[in-house]
Amino acid sequence: PPPPPPPPPPLFFLNAHAATPDPLWSRGLGDVYKRQEYSIDYVLKRAAENDVRFIRLWFCDIFGTMKGFGITIDELESVLMDGASFDGSVMYGPQRSKENEMIAIPDPSTFQILPWRPQKLSVGRIMCNIVDRNGNPSSLDSRQILKNTLKKLKEEKMDFYVGPEIEYFYLKDSKSMETIDQETYFDQTTHFNPSLDKQDLGSELNRETVIGLEKMGIPVQKFQHEVSPGQHEIGLRYSDALTMADSCLLYTSPSPRDQRGSRMPS
Repeated sequence: PPPPPPPPPPLFFLNAHAATPDPLWSRGLGDVYKRQEYSIDYVLKRAAENDVRFIRLWFCDIFGTMKGFGITIDELESVLMDGASFDGSVMYGPQRSKENEMIAIPDPSTFQILPWRPQKLSVGRIMCNIVDRNGNPSSLDSRQILKNTLKKLKEEKMDFYVGPEIEYFYLKDSKSMETIDQETYFDQTTHFNPSLDKQDLGSELNRETVIGLEKMGIPVQKFQHEVSPGQHEIGLRYSDALTMADSCLLYTSPSPRDQRGSRMPS
């Protein structure tokens, strides 16, 4: 009789604690699949200490738009080691194509507690790298594209640091283009707006934003009112490009400040 067919290759890195390397490791994908035991244990310990019940797995599509899905704390350890499958058609952007299974591989170093969520049964987030069913990095993952570019720079003995100034408008609500103030460049006083029942809502929203960013380890260098009415700016302290890309993605996520005054990028 003919010999039995060889076993199919594993879909993704199955066990971070295994004594022998996974076959994917030998394909040069160690930078994607390496999961040091202490990193996973640190995430699990921090999640337990902060009463985390839900975790959001975040990633980027080809246009750099934040996408993601949630898991419960019961799934966290297995997902940290094995990844989590999802419909990869979302990676193509708003034009949804046929379903295509992909795997979200969490990066333990990006785990954060979302400070604007309840402290009891709290919510964490973690950034993910995206691979296909055979363990190959997705060409549609803009985070992976950035990592590849940084790797090329490193080979040329160069580093890439970024210090962005994030500008936006605060609007009265999501149905109006009315700004929350009529101030201009570097103004420090705000005229009272009876419809908002707040003397200086812009400064208060910026204060909450800075506190939230610093709680998640994102240092803020300065913040100010910009030129146009309702236009504000927060400058983040420079960091390496990948860390800053993750930070900017986190900054644009919905938070309580969006319930008090709608934001629009400038």
